[in-house]
Amino acid sequence: MDHMLYIGMNAARATQQAQATAVNNLANASTTGFRSDFHSLLTSEIAGPGHASRFNATSTERASNLDAGPIQQTGRDLDIALQGKGWFAVQDAQGGEAYSRRGDLQVQADGRVLNGAGQPVLGENGPLVLPPHSSVTIGQDGTVSVVPLGQGANTLATVDRLKLVALDETQVAKGDDGLMRQIDGKPGEPSAAVQVISGALEGSNVNAVEAMVDMISLSRTYEMQVKLMATAKELSDAGTRLMRLE
Repeated sequence: MDHMLYIGMNAARATQQAQATAVNNLANASTTGFRSDFHSLLTSEIAGPGHASRFNATSTERASNLDAGPIQQTGRDLDIALQGKGWFAVQDAQGGEAYSRRGDLQVQADGRVLNGAGQPVLGENGPLVLPPHSSVTIGQDGTVSVVPLGQGANTLATVDRLKLVALDETQVAKGDDGLMRQIDGKPGEPSAAVQVISGALEGSNVNAVEAMVDMISLSRTYEMQVKLMATAKELSDAGTRLMRLE
């Protein structure tokens, strides 16, 4: 019965991991620029004395679906999206460089530009800071220009250019902060081919209906695996009682 119990336990553990990922995806179905996650399972033999009859399903590192989300027009000057491949460079909590597709920008009182997750947006000269202004324009190439406060509408001053990078998407991983980084730790390469769509936002690439169906399916699968473990215990107890009768 231990083999039956082990199969149920191992499967239930993997299902719990899948459930956690599905819940996180569904929770971020409306998060700007979010990329859905998934886990893969690998089979590995359990080392030890005796016959090699036990294998463990081990979860690989979290991977992400990097397909683009839908573009939604907002008309807001500080809402930007990226067309096709490419990433915005942002500053993480440790002061390092990381990458996001989130373009719902906000200007703080001190002029710093943050995305909707509160991460400083990087320009080619470091964290993007805007001087006092009456309006902001972000060009297709990422050039950020402002009309200085008190100046006429025809007075446009270039502040910086957004740092737009291309990543090798086969070699990127999402951190716990939701930001992308290259596995080798190297920064992404600035790319002039990355184009900005102003007045628009990229939505999450999570299919909410599909994520909900996955959650229901995983919940039923988990229940079945728990019942399998309970059945293994019942059979073991019944075998023990028979041995005592003898």
